[in-house]
Amino acid sequence: MIETDRRRALRAGARLAAASALTAGCAATGGAPARDRPPASGTPGPSLTRAPRPAPAAAPAPRRFPGRPVQIAHGARTRAEVALTFHGHGDPATAKALLTEAEKAGARVTVLAVGTWLDEHPGLARRVLDGGHDLGNHTLRHLDINGMSEADAYAEITGCADRLRRLTGSIGTWFRPSRTRTATPLVERLARRAGYPHVLSYDVDSLDHTSPGAPAITRTIAAGVRAGSVVSLHFGYADTVAALPDVLQELERRGLRAVTTTELLT
Repeated sequence: MIETDRRRALRAGARLAAASALTAGCAATGGAPARDRPPASGTPGPSLTRAPRPAPAAAPAPRRFPGRPVQIAHGARTRAEVALTFHGHGDPATAKALLTEAEKAGARVTVLAVGTWLDEHPGLARRVLDGGHDLGNHTLRHLDINGMSEADAYAEITGCADRLRRLTGSIGTWFRPSRTRTATPLVERLARRAGYPHVLSYDVDSLDHTSPGAPAITRTIAAGVRAGSVVSLHFGYADTVAALPDVLQELERRGLRAVTTTELLT
């Protein structure tokens, strides 16, 4: 019994000593123990949730260019600029290589993306915009749009527009019909209904989709290009990647600068 009372006394003493130490610590630091004290005034406490990342800015919307026809094939011949426009489809590695090559030379291009290509490679939409290039609509499936019914043709235009809007916040700056240089009057009307004031054509066809070799692509462009030209090219072809440095060098030699189609017409 005496031993039990002694043990109780020792435990009580230990608790009293601990309480005294805790009180002294609070007095020294001005309040509660450090782990329980709120942060000092003006000092943010630890964040329990990560701040949301800001959403990317929406891409530019289509613009109307007063005085320009509905179908635009070139810009002003008085400006020492040209627009290199690429049909967006094919191997994404080739697309990235072309964009990188253009950016190294300080050039900006216009990419008309196929909707199903965006489905397969959605990150390329933002890659195009982040490089300072134009991004537009080249139909959903790249079929012969001029030969379609009104409903089917409209679905091709809006199907790609919906994908662009979902990925970038905009339907893109341009619409180019697929499998044709120019749109029929019906396709023109459908493009305007979908939100595109103009249809983008071109006055120089590089014929790179025939895989003629890089030197032939460069010669074809050099033979037809002049101030204000809009040149048709394609992603997905190794010859085009190989030709681009020589094409840009030829433009520079003539005092022509490669810009987006929006810049060409502004």
